Amino acid sequence: MTLEPVHIKEIHEIVDRIDKCFKKDENDSDDNEKVRNILERLRKLEYNGKVVLRSIGPVRRGKASIERMLHSKDPFPTSYSCDSGSTTAKTFDNGLYIDFCHCAIARTPTDLDIHSKRTIVAAAYTLSDRVYLNTSHSWESFDGGCGRKKIVRVQPGLLNKKVSDILHDIALYLSESEHILWMLDSIGNDDFFIMDGPIYPKRIMYWMVVNSEDVDISIDPSSRKIIQNYIDIMDHHIENMKPLVGFVKNPEDMQIMLALRKQEPELDLPWLVDAQFFKNALSLERTGMKRREAEKYITYTNWFVQPNQFYEKMLKSTSPLVAELASSKFDAEDYALSFFMAYVPKLNTIFKIESPYGLVKDEELRNRMTRKVLYDLALNGIPKTLSKADSIAKIPVPERKNIIDRFRNSRLDITFNDVRYDT
Repeated sequence: MTLEPVHIKEIHEIVDRIDKCFKKDENDSDDNEKVRNILERLRKLEYNGKVVLRSIGPVRRGKASIERMLHSKDPFPTSYSCDSGSTTAKTFDNGLYIDFCHCAIARTPTDLDIHSKRTIVAAAYTLSDRVYLNTSHSWESFDGGCGRKKIVRVQPGLLNKKVSDILHDIALYLSESEHILWMLDSIGNDDFFIMDGPIYPKRIMYWMVVNSEDVDISIDPSSRKIIQNYIDIMDHHIENMKPLVGFVKNPEDMQIMLALRKQEPELDLPWLVDAQFFKNALSLERTGMKRREAEKYITYTNWFVQPNQFYEKMLKSTSPLVAELASSKFDAEDYALSFFMAYVPKLNTIFKIESPYGLVKDEELRNRMTRKVLYDLALNGIPKTLSKADSIAKIPVPERKNIIDRFRNSRLDITFNDVRYDT
C-alpha cells in the first residue's frame, strides 16, 4: 500500500501552512541586518573570557567570478588528496565489532605509482578478555611493498556505548594519518594537499577530554597514536610551509551559534548550525541579485581562527594538543583550527575549508590557498583530486558484503530493520 491522492493532498496542505510562515517579505531586511550584526561580532567572539573565534584580518564577504576563475592560472598545478573507504562498523552475534578502512592518495596530474600505494586498517572490539585477537604489532606489507595492513584492538571495557562510531573513527583516522605520514616525502613543498573532511579527528579529540564511564579511549594506544600522527602531519607542513587544507563537504559545527546564544541568551537566532548562518550571509540573492546571475559567482568569507571549541559545556583547545598527550614542535597557537567558508550558489552548497593557524598566518600562503580552493570549485564544483581519491579508496557495496561474508565463525548481528530494508 502506498500514499493515495487524498493523503498527498493533505500532506501538501500541511506543507503550504508551514511554508507560508517563511514567505519572503519585508522581514528580509531585518534578516540582512541581523546577518551584518553577527558578522561584526565575529571580529572577536568570546565566552567566559576565552576566545571562541576571531577574524584573521577584516571580516568580509567576497565573490569570485566563475568565468574569470576558469580563465586564470591554477595557483598549484600539482595537487594531492587523501581519502579512505570503509565497510562501516559491523556487529556480530558473538560480540565482535569490526570496521575496515582502506586509504589512498590521488594526484593531479595522475601518478599511478602514488595511486597504487594503499593502507588498510581493521579495528576490532569485543568485551571478552578471553577472546584472543591476532592483532598486528607492526605493519605487514603486501603487493610488492605497495600496500600495508594492520589489525588493532581496542581494550575490552573501554567502550560501553557508541562502539560502532568510535571503532569507525579509529580505523578511519589511523589509516588516513598513517598513509599521509607514509607518503609525505612524495609530496613537494609547492604541491597542494587536500584532506577529505576536517584536518583533525574531532570525535576522537572530544572523547579524549570528556570524562565518561561509557567511552574511555584516553588510554587506548591507537587513539593516542592518532593524536600524535596529526601533530606530526601539521609539524611537517608548518615546518616546510607546505599548503594543506581540509575540505569539509557537510559542515555540522555549531560553535559560533552556540557561543552567541551563551553570550546573549535573549538573542533571536533562527540558525542552529553555523553553516546555515554562513549560507545566508553569503547569499547574493539576499542582496537582490537574480538567481541566474548569482550562479555565475562563488562567494566566500575571510579566514577565521578558532582557538577554542565547546566540548559539552567546556571550552577546550581545537588542536590535537587538547589532551596534552602528544609532543609538538611549535607553539600551541600554530595548531589551532582556522577556516573560511565558500558558497557555490549553483549547487546551493556551502563548504568549510580548514587549515592550521601556523600556515594561514602567512598572508601570501593564505591567499594562494584561498585562490586554489576557489579555482577548483569553479572548475569542477568539488576539487577534482578529492573526487579522484574518493573513487580510488571507496569500497563498493558488493565488495563490502564480500569482505563481511568471509567471516565463517562469526555471524552478523542482524536486526529486523536490516531484513526490512535489506541493509
